[in-house]
Amino acid sequence: MKAKFDLVIVGVGGQGTLLASKILGRLAMNADLGVKVSEVHGMSQRGGSVITHVRVGEEVFAPMVPLGQADYLLSFEMLEAARAAAYLKKDGIAIVNTQRISPMPVVTGAMAYPENPEKLLEGHRFEATDALKMAIEAGNQKALNLVLLGMLARHLEFSNEEWYEAIGACVPRKTLSVNIAAFDMGRMLA
Repeated sequence: MKAKFDLVIVGVGGQGTLLASKILGRLAMNADLGVKVSEVHGMSQRGGSVITHVRVGEEVFAPMVPLGQADYLLSFEMLEAARAAAYLKKDGIAIVNTQRISPMPVVTGAMAYPENPEKLLEGHRFEATDALKMAIEAGNQKALNLVLLGMLARHLEFSNEEWYEAIGACVPRKTLSVNIAAFDMGRMLA
């Protein structure tokens, strides 16, 4: 199976964006595909923005997804999705957690959280869910990244077994069942 896709993952520090990129990298490597991952951590440990570029194909030469070229945008927070919308292709798909986390300028009162950040995604295919709620139902709120990966999995050509193998290689053994449950919940969304 050969696949090619460009993906941008965005979120807030502590939401599991880096683990999601690691799982995608492992998935691609296990399928003998080329993969490049580029991460920008910034103030991620303090709740700041995190952005990761993941490029998969037979040969991948550059790690960064150019603006307007991402096949998928995986966003762990609504405002981060709006901020990163420019990366999506016209026919790109945004997969978004509806959770809202106020950035520091909103917390300090310097700005207001936009009333409808999803409007910035107009013109793109948009799939959204409360991934945090689903992760809690699966057994751990930290598994929201796996819910979103499950939603993404419906668009990619990898089998469940390939996903499970990549997940198993990247998460602690004691959390594997919760992570698989969260992934399956996301994959089963219509």
